[in-house]
Amino acid sequence: MSAWYVSKQKEEGDNELNYYISDLHFGHARLNEKIDGRGFESTEQMDEYMIAQWNSRVKDGEHVFILGDLSVSSQGEEVNQILHRLKGRKTLLIGNHDTYLQDPAFDKGLLEQAVPYLELQDGRYSLVLSHYPILFYNGQYILDQEGRPKTYMLYGHVHNGPDEQKIREYLKDVRKHPKWNCVLKREDEIPCQLINCFCMFSDYIPLTLEEWIQADRNRDRNQ
Repeated sequence: MSAWYVSKQKEEGDNELNYYISDLHFGHARLNEKIDGRGFESTEQMDEYMIAQWNSRVKDGEHVFILGDLSVSSQGEEVNQILHRLKGRKTLLIGNHDTYLQDPAFDKGLLEQAVPYLELQDGRYSLVLSHYPILFYNGQYILDQEGRPKTYMLYGHVHNGPDEQKIREYLKDVRKHPKWNCVLKREDEIPCQLINCFCMFSDYIPLTLEEWIQADRNRDRNQ
């Protein structure tokens, strides 16, 4: 699926508040009932709850990066109606279910961008964004002056299923093997900062990068 808008980095000094979220799957009954087991009584109840949660946090003018699979519907007009009700500016990282983009009835003006991959700066961090997890990503080994990773890879797609568990196991294994830091002259963990922004991890509320970092740490502690 091709993008109609060329991705570009956020300009230095741009202080707008960014949020991130993935895999909302508006209208997806089977996912609510079986795949994710979200527990809503109906698809309509799920959709209304997700809209309310989004709008409880996001203000008009703030920017939400949707990491794929906004809706299961292939009907552009249905997705238009959803996007009209969601506050903020929206950029979509195209997922495998975002087939409504191909429908001529879809209003492309409702999205800032629709791209498969994006790099941007958010505060002191560099970000790599994609619907699909990337285990080896651009900027992975770049550290700040205190030896902390400067780049995070935000993804979706795998929900909280077996593939996500494999990714968590991979991250734990990688961090067991130190790498020589030629700047600080010491052995450090291999930087591998992947965060799954799955909507159920945030109760369907888009979060800032700092909030996702903290939520990810909490998940690690609770596992």
